[in-house]
Amino acid sequence: MKRIIFLLSVGILSACSSDKKTADEGSQLAETYCVSCHSFPEPDLIDKNSWEQYMLPRMGMFLGIVEHDSLRASIASTEADLKNVEASGIFPTQPILSQEEWQKIKDFYIANAPDKIKQPEKKSITKGLKGFEVKVPEYKLSPPSITMARFDTVNHAIFLGDANSQSLMVMSSELQFLQGAKIGEGPVWMQELQDEYIITVMGSFSPTDYGSGYVLSLPKTSGKAHKVIDSLRRPTHSNVADLNGDGFTDIVTCEFAKWTGKLTLWLNDGAGKYNPKTLRNKPGAISSYIKDLNNDNRPDIIALFGQGDEGIFIYYNEGNGNFREETALRFPPSYGSTSFKLYDFNNDGHDDIVYTAGDNADFPPILKHYHGVYIFLNDRNNHFKQEHFLQLNGAYAAVPNDYDMDGDIDIAAISFFPDYQAQPVESFVYYENDGNNNFSLSTFDNPTMGRWIVMDAADYDGDGDKDIVLGSLAFEVVPPNGLVERWVEQGIPFIVLENKLK
Repeated sequence: MKRIIFLLSVGILSACSSDKKTADEGSQLAETYCVSCHSFPEPDLIDKNSWEQYMLPRMGMFLGIVEHDSLRASIASTEADLKNVEASGIFPTQPILSQEEWQKIKDFYIANAPDKIKQPEKKSITKGLKGFEVKVPEYKLSPPSITMARFDTVNHAIFLGDANSQSLMVMSSELQFLQGAKIGEGPVWMQELQDEYIITVMGSFSPTDYGSGYVLSLPKTSGKAHKVIDSLRRPTHSNVADLNGDGFTDIVTCEFAKWTGKLTLWLNDGAGKYNPKTLRNKPGAISSYIKDLNNDNRPDIIALFGQGDEGIFIYYNEGNGNFREETALRFPPSYGSTSFKLYDFNNDGHDDIVYTAGDNADFPPILKHYHGVYIFLNDRNNHFKQEHFLQLNGAYAAVPNDYDMDGDIDIAAISFFPDYQAQPVESFVYYENDGNNNFSLSTFDNPTMGRWIVMDAADYDGDGDKDIVLGSLAFEVVPPNGLVERWVEQGIPFIVLENKLK
């Protein structure tokens, strides 16, 4: 009998040892293959069902493994899209690992992922926005689909871009419609130069790899608008500066795309032609700054990427149009990076980073405790360390400013994917700093009158304090709760939170 028990024990130990070996192999394989595309995703970042039903099948495509035909159909919605994706070579035509190895990776994630990830705590958000007056325009758009809302502080006006009407609009300081023009689907960014506006047009709000986007030059006075750069894949941002010191303004474009985006420097040859130089050949380019980050009197580039290999990357200018890439921050692919601001948060003379994570549209959305507003402080050598985290479900943008002018930095933030079931007031949150970086949270009385996707802050009325504009896009809510129908019916495209401090 003792011999039987001993043999059973040996068998159990052997099985456990075998399971542990398989799990270790799965972990090692995951680290080997996953980090070739992005930072290593820990199993507990999403729940077991999300891994099994959505994430792992899509991961397999990047390894040349297509588990069912419907996945191929999800790659692209049009033949033109599919051709662009196939030409990129991002999906191998043959598996790059064995079926046994792939199964070990899947087993590792499914075994270690929780049934439900850690849930964010409900926040104490006060209704009533002290110091601000909510101004709602009489002008209506149905459905509202604002992709850009920018203050013009010189003319005390507001520029709006709308995807559905494919229009660029100008609103007065009294929020009255002044003028508009159809320029394409999704005007998303505008930069003012001396004689013109440089406008980025997505071409398609929906995910695509087709080159329907462009950068447009709009003269301030006479002359017609014309395309400066064409055939961009869902561009979300552009930036203009002389980056190689030849006296001509160059352009940096962010193409988010779906699978095949990139960050590109377009060098101006002085004769009206822009020659592209790819800085980062990855999708998900969101926005950039051009600034001398290392005090060598040459403008550098810092850019945010989402969509897989998420992070903030610096491109140090080495002269003659050459740049050296350094990773400033890197985030897991489940973070859903949405925005960043360079801002000297601790007043030490060096730019810090205010970053938001909250994109939650790729799969059935789940609340993620790591969504929110992050503040990374600069060690004065462009190495950044997280100092503060303000959890906000579905955070889409955060704009730091001393809104109440008490000497410390407050933050205004919007969420495009708030907790619509338990706390829809997360749509807009004002974080008021008490001077010790403790924040009290408040919002205006009806923050769900729109689904806020873009925002800007500036002194647009010229009274010395910072005002806020929010732009709304009526996007489906999961699960449905009647809000979309209300947004469409009311047609509120934007609101202004006018600072009444002065």
